[in-house]
Amino acid sequence: MDFRDRHIVVTGGTGALGSAVVGALLEAGASCHVPYLTEAKTQNFRHRSHPRVHLVATGTLADEAAVARLFDTVPGLWASIHLVGGFAMSPVSETDKAALMQQIETNLVTCFLSCRAAVRAMARGKAGGRIVNVASRPALEWRAGAGMAAYTASKAAVAALTTALAEEVAKDGILVNAVAPSIMDTPANRKAMPKADHDAWPKVEEVARTILFLASPDNKVTRGTIATVYGRI
Repeated sequence: MDFRDRHIVVTGGTGALGSAVVGALLEAGASCHVPYLTEAKTQNFRHRSHPRVHLVATGTLADEAAVARLFDTVPGLWASIHLVGGFAMSPVSETDKAALMQQIETNLVTCFLSCRAAVRAMARGKAGGRIVNVASRPALEWRAGAGMAAYTASKAAVAALTTALAEEVAKDGILVNAVAPSIMDTPANRKAMPKADHDAWPKVEEVARTILFLASPDNKVTRGTIATVYGRI
């Protein structure tokens, strides 16, 4: 996959999956525009000094104006990959409105606003483009979301947004897809579940390869897909 001379936005690019995605894009020749919430989020980002990495201080991506400013800085946007999100686990009986809205803002609103800004930027360029979102396994398998209904609902909304938007913008040459991981093999997940079978979890580098294909010029026909990246669990 050749991304030379292509500009890609990667929200959540300083995280575990984001770092793998940015690394793979850089190897393929891309220029990556990575927004961040606070300076602390960039300290351990291994690609921060790469000449084709452009770190952009945006604050929260649930802010419409901040998202618009981010996309206005990107010349000739080819792809936008939306990895920002959050997870919370609690039964419905213990989830108040504030906790529900936090999941909706973190997972759905950030994705929606980034999709909106990306579509507008791609429309200005008139060369099409690619958008890749991140749903989750419970977003597709709702019963698996028991005990985390707010998270499940927000990610199911991301999946629905992806499919609806894919139909809306296909005529403009913009292909929209998403991936749905299970539990990814990250340091945080290993710490939270030390006794799990970590070998069965999908690796972030493996998930990144699926994202790269969906975001690439090689993807000429796939749209509206929620690609499951479950590993062996």
